[in-house]
Amino acid sequence: MNNLPPLAERMRPKNLDDYVGQKHLVGPGAVLRKAIESGSLPSMLFWGPPGVGKTTLAYIISQTLDRPFFSLSAINSGVKDVREVIETASLLKEQGHTLPVLFIDEIHRFSKSQQDSLLGAVERGTVTLIGATTENPSFEVISALLSRCQVYILQPLNEDDLVSLLNKAMKEDVVLSKKKIIIKEHEALLRLSGGDARKLLNIFELIVNAFNSKSIVITNDMVLEHVQQNMALYDKGGEQHYDIISAFIKSMRGSDPNGAVYWLARMIIGGEDPLFIARRMLILASEDIGNANPNALLLAQSCFEAVNKIGMPESQLILSQTAIYLATSAKSNSATTAISEAMALVRQTGDLPVPLHLRNAPTKLMKNIGYGKDYKYAHSFEGNFVDLDFLPDAIKGTKLYQPGNNAREQESKEKLKKLWGERYKY
Repeated sequence: MNNLPPLAERMRPKNLDDYVGQKHLVGPGAVLRKAIESGSLPSMLFWGPPGVGKTTLAYIISQTLDRPFFSLSAINSGVKDVREVIETASLLKEQGHTLPVLFIDEIHRFSKSQQDSLLGAVERGTVTLIGATTENPSFEVISALLSRCQVYILQPLNEDDLVSLLNKAMKEDVVLSKKKIIIKEHEALLRLSGGDARKLLNIFELIVNAFNSKSIVITNDMVLEHVQQNMALYDKGGEQHYDIISAFIKSMRGSDPNGAVYWLARMIIGGEDPLFIARRMLILASEDIGNANPNALLLAQSCFEAVNKIGMPESQLILSQTAIYLATSAKSNSATTAISEAMALVRQTGDLPVPLHLRNAPTKLMKNIGYGKDYKYAHSFEGNFVDLDFLPDAIKGTKLYQPGNNAREQESKEKLKKLWGERYKY
């Protein structure tokens, strides 16, 4: 049994029916499943966290459609490798073979010139490109390539998905099925996996292999005792990349500058892309600080621009200054909550009509039927304010913005209450 591949590889699904998670994409009647079943497959990008099945899904697609499958990793492949695959694919096309699938893992790590080398083959239909990325493709993929690909977002696996993977492994795996394994508690397994299916199965196999007995009862304490997490090294291309950036963000969110600069140092010494760090701080400045301190967003933006112009090692000073400032700043997620609730409301209520008094009236007909009627220009009134409804009638009076409990937003809260009275009474 020593020659067997790891459990995660042994349990890799072979078809869509065995594939766990991503029902919004590959469940019955879902958009990607329809495309696969029709055989009309666009080039695409899979965007999602590690361990959610991006590579597996690409392989299943190629096998389902009986297409040749070429796989490259952006970490150790260059333009030469891409061109060799494209040349092979061109020969297959000339010989009448089905259109190959070219899968590129971590496509966000390809340089602009490497991404440019894909354009011609994608445009000519020499290959169907499937790129996998853990980063927002809007930032990491060149616009010319992005415009030629359909972007599919893969969601983190939920608790039910992860537990079903464990049950499936115990029932079907060639090794585990011969043992009597009882998972009395699964919380530690799921927590240590971080929602990563591959990591979950690796940890599970480690626990099972630690006991020679054919009968094993797994508890949270057992898992924590046997899983040794050595975080001394930083692997910017692997799982710790995500764990450490998470610790960095949570330290700033939790107002701990010591934690923030420690995890920042871990990333710098490990060779992390400084623009990746700066971009994450830019997001945090809006998501977790927001209007409690609007200057945080300005500083984070300046940090991003400075890092882009200066580079390392000098940029580590700018990153440190910004991380400490964000960690020690007042915090508020009111803007994050407001837009989340507003988007949920839009999805729930649909396309509500714009009130007539808020519509422009560029034509005489529009003016005659009431467009713009009763609109009051705020600057024509005292204090540049007028009591007017700005939401659709069906949701009039809905409160989406809840000021945070900080000095700046409490000041805004008092101003809103003074202007609007009961309408903005929190």
